Formats: sequence, structure tokens, C-alpha cells
Amino acid sequence: MTYLAAVLLVALGAAAVVAGGYDDSPGLQGIGVLLVIGAVVLVVRTARRRRIGAP
Repeated sequence: MTYLAAVLLVALGAAAVVAGGYDDSPGLQGIGVLLVIGAVVLVVRTARRRRIGAP
């Protein structure tokens, strides 16, 4: 379930970066990058918790 959420966040972030490229304002691109970084952090944290065995 967490991986599905991460995939959706990456897709949404990538779409935001592409859509933000059509405008002069870098705000939407920044939000897209933050979404992608957040998804990566979510996946890494989940994988580490599963590997260690923490709840």
C-alpha cells in the first residue's frame, strides 16, 4: 500500500514538474520536486522498517 502511494506521488510530482515547465514561475516545479523527494523518503523509510522488523 505504501509503495502504491509512493508511485502515485512520483507520478503526480513528475506531472507537476512538466506542467510547471510551461510557465515562467518555478513554484509548481518546486512542489513537484518536493513530492518526488517525499515519495523516495517514504519508500526508503518503509523498506528500512521492514528490514529491521520495527512496527
